[in-house]
Amino acid sequence: MGKNGVGAAIWIALGLAVAGALVGWGFQQGRKPVRSVVVKGYAEREVKADLALWPLRFVASGNELGAVQSKIEKDGEVVAKFLRDAGFSDDEFETQSLQVIDLDAQQYGRDNRGARFIIAQFVLVRSQDVDKLQATAARSGKLLAQGVVLSAEYGPLKPIFLFGGLDALKTDMLAEATQMARDSAGEFAKQSESHLGGILKANQGVFQILPRDPAPGISESDQLQKTVRVVSTIEYLLED
Repeated sequence: MGKNGVGAAIWIALGLAVAGALVGWGFQQGRKPVRSVVVKGYAEREVKADLALWPLRFVASGNELGAVQSKIEKDGEVVAKFLRDAGFSDDEFETQSLQVIDLDAQQYGRDNRGARFIIAQFVLVRSQDVDKLQATAARSGKLLAQGVVLSAEYGPLKPIFLFGGLDALKTDMLAEATQMARDSAGEFAKQSESHLGGILKANQGVFQILPRDPAPGISESDQLQKTVRVVSTIEYLLED
């Protein structure tokens, strides 16, 4: 073999040796356990509802359809006046579906002592003045005093309070939750004599709108004041 051939063989042998060493080192590194810490951070804001809905259902009954219809129309005028006197414009409430029930046409008929016809009228109040609507609903007993029979057959006759400003809060709340998680991870790394590395996994969490004052039987939509909360879960690498 000439000198050139010997030199080439030497370089090939060295290359194979180096490659083998690198493969072995990579294998060992791959077998090293990944050290990490999973932490949670959260952020909360107290907010106030910015929209209120108040579904009203009132009924009239009797054996003469014409008389019952006249009564429900009169009651509708009483309800409209009640709302206008409270300061609501005609754009803030609307008369919706009318429901007529003939009990004689039902499968099981009716009690002979009961009224044959029942007419129900729906009115929906929708306003951004949530305080005014809450106060007005508290005075709904005045409708009863004027002969308007309110019905809760399709749900409680109480306002529903909604909050629609979530998008404006998301960026700041996520930043706060993430910083809290990082602070917790940093403290853990310090206590374990490690250094905090990058993020391995992250779950920003789901935004929740909760009642400010949790209580049995009271939902978030019942309360003017609410709590917006987000919990982020982040896994950080730990380095020596």
